[in-house]
Amino acid sequence: MMASFGGSARRHPRSRGRTWSGWGSPLLERSRELGGGPDRATLGIIGVICAVAGFFVLGIVLGPVAMVCGWLAMGRSWSGARPVQAVVALVLGAIDTLLAIIWLASATGSGYGMF
Repeated sequence: MMASFGGSARRHPRSRGRTWSGWGSPLLERSRELGGGPDRATLGIIGVICAVAGFFVLGIVLGPVAMVCGWLAMGRSWSGARPVQAVVALVLGAIDTLLAIIWLASATGSGYGMF
């Protein structure tokens, strides 16, 4: 009988010796400790800042970003308690996006006699 090394791994390629260890990734554990991302209050403040900045610069980009931040800060639902910053970010982001679309539509159609 000849000695073989790794013969059982060929029969069972997903055995414990041939895959990642059973221990979790250190990055995954660290993200769980840190909470996995910004909390709702931080997202609401970021959304309000993006919405206010969107009135002056890049409204077509910052408006939707403010709306997404507001929606995430609200907990992705319309029911329950809503933080003030989240509602302000969502409303100002919607107004900002609407104004940016109107401005783009008027800028593209003004010189060609379309309207």
